[in-house]
Amino acid sequence: MTATLNRRIALALAATLVGLGAPQGASAGPAARRETVKEAPAKPAGADARSYTAGEAATAVPLGLPEGLRIPADDPGAFQALIDAAPAARDPWLLVSAGGENGAFGAGILAGWSEAGDRPEFGVITGVSTGALIAPFAFVGRAGDAPLREAYTNISASDVFEFGGSDEALTDTWPLKRRIDRAVTPELLKAIAAEHAKGRRLLVVTTDVDTERPVLWDMGAIAAVGSERALALFRAVVLASSSVPGVFPPVMLDAKAADGKLLKEMHADGGTTGQFYLAPAAAILGEGRVRIPASQIYLIVNNKLSPSFDVARRSTLSILGRSFSAAIKAQTRASLALTKGFAEREGLTLSVAQIDGRFTKETSAPFDQGYMRALFAHGEALGRTGTAFGPGEAVGVAASPSREDEIATGTVRTAPAKGIAPERPGREAMRR
Repeated sequence: MTATLNRRIALALAATLVGLGAPQGASAGPAARRETVKEAPAKPAGADARSYTAGEAATAVPLGLPEGLRIPADDPGAFQALIDAAPAARDPWLLVSAGGENGAFGAGILAGWSEAGDRPEFGVITGVSTGALIAPFAFVGRAGDAPLREAYTNISASDVFEFGGSDEALTDTWPLKRRIDRAVTPELLKAIAAEHAKGRRLLVVTTDVDTERPVLWDMGAIAAVGSERALALFRAVVLASSSVPGVFPPVMLDAKAADGKLLKEMHADGGTTGQFYLAPAAAILGEGRVRIPASQIYLIVNNKLSPSFDVARRSTLSILGRSFSAAIKAQTRASLALTKGFAEREGLTLSVAQIDGRFTKETSAPFDQGYMRALFAHGEALGRTGTAFGPGEAVGVAASPSREDEIATGTVRTAPAKGIAPERPGREAMRR
């Protein structure tokens, strides 16, 4: 594969999988800081750590750290034990989805919600992919708003990845790793540990490429360890959750099996196994049972989910971009429908915000700063005015059309429903 083709496909997949769609023909522009193709990395010392059994993987824990920092995200029993041990899990939950550059939407909502003065102190926050970048700062409340504003309004593609493929991926994410290392400080971990001690939980999902299973990381428990190794693991998990397979390189995590064998686990984007996380898939599907102690769930979907028309060209670049976009949107819509059913069975109030028809600006390239600033401002306005969650019409703007089987999102009630007063999104704005 030539360097030029590598770069073109990388751009197409980055635009689609990370941000759901720069228009066809977009170019990286200043993002391509260095476009020379790098040599494949040499085989690392101790490469036999990549040879292990499923049994050894099942017993492994992060090297040099205590047990109990993660669970299989698809294990209802382990999930229930984790939640039952969290006294604050009765408070509202916040789920922050994947979406790449569209994470500016969720970051903006949180900032505006703080300005409104009625943002809850969430008992549980979960983050996937770009949601994993947002979640730690959302967890510390208003203090995290400024770092999120900086991260999602003063960034470009060159701050996230550079072109240059290897055997593992088409791009290199050293710029994103550097940004995470600078943002995730020992002081941030101390603040997260303090909130964890109050019974709140911060959870991030990665995908274990070897086991093909999602992993749920208890980030507050990692922060509470307080060591340099814990800080490194915290940063690595956030990076791994954002590492789109094939486009961004996976993150290798050192672990140790019960028999003493040292392993190098391969972790990638949490969005591979689900665009957002509420509970194990078996429970969502009705094949297992978990008890969610909270009554209110807020979900921020950092994506546009409605189909968009654009005639695809007969080229690898165009076909891959359009196909992956359709697949991600379909996956997220299906997950929303299943989550709605789960909420109805469990008596939960589910309030959803997504990028709807009120935001019409298009992006011309991955991580386009102008687009992200506009999207952040849009989310901030929704959070400030109480128009991010619930059905109805927004302030002076008609709500986007939706099919009857879709969850109405991104708006508030204009008139009280039966027995319900209109409220800001910080309260129960959507009831059944």
